Amino acid sequence: MLSAITNTIANQHLANIALNPIAQVSIETTLKAIGRPAAILVDKDISPDTKQYAASKEFLYQATCLLTFLGIIVPLFRKGGFQLAKKVLFKDKPEFQKFENVKEFEHYMKLTKKSIEDRRLTLQKEKVKDKYHPDVRKDLETNENPETYPLIVSTIGVFNLMGSVLGLAVLAPQVSHMFIHPALRLLGLEEKNKKGTEEQKTAPAAKIDTKA
Repeated sequence: MLSAITNTIANQHLANIALNPIAQVSIETTLKAIGRPAAILVDKDISPDTKQYAASKEFLYQATCLLTFLGIIVPLFRKGGFQLAKKVLFKDKPEFQKFENVKEFEHYMKLTKKSIEDRRLTLQKEKVKDKYHPDVRKDLETNENPETYPLIVSTIGVFNLMGSVLGLAVLAPQVSHMFIHPALRLLGLEEKNKKGTEEQKTAPAAKIDTKA
């Protein structure tokens, strides 16, 4: 049992996820989108209409937050952050000038984990034949352990973290609230919830047996 736990913790793929704020937020939000509605639906103290409304609202909120995060926030901070660092923050740093964009750098980092033979074969492919700065290409083709550019890695990480915090705290909730109520109305759930709430208000209160 202990061995299985230690092997799981030491797994490189899980380690990469743990160090990646985008993956962390995606996993956490997905679990919330499943777990929170499920918890509402099994609550026996809530009327069926109210449960359906509340569970649907929670699912839509988490789902739209996730879609906003992945579709808007991640590209904005990931791509924009790299370009800001390259052209403004670290324009005097030669390592940033060796890469056109964050996508090229991330592809480079994947290649650094391969053997020299695999790298050479990959670099001969048509789509990457003329890719990369000459110094970068030479490093990949001849160096057993190519440069990993820690400044670029940390810069991307910081902007990813900023996107996770600011995006989920500010932008994603605003987008979600704009979408949720029209969607609930379209599904007819707002009307059902309103009707169920009114019925609960007008329902006679349970009599208390004072003789007990």
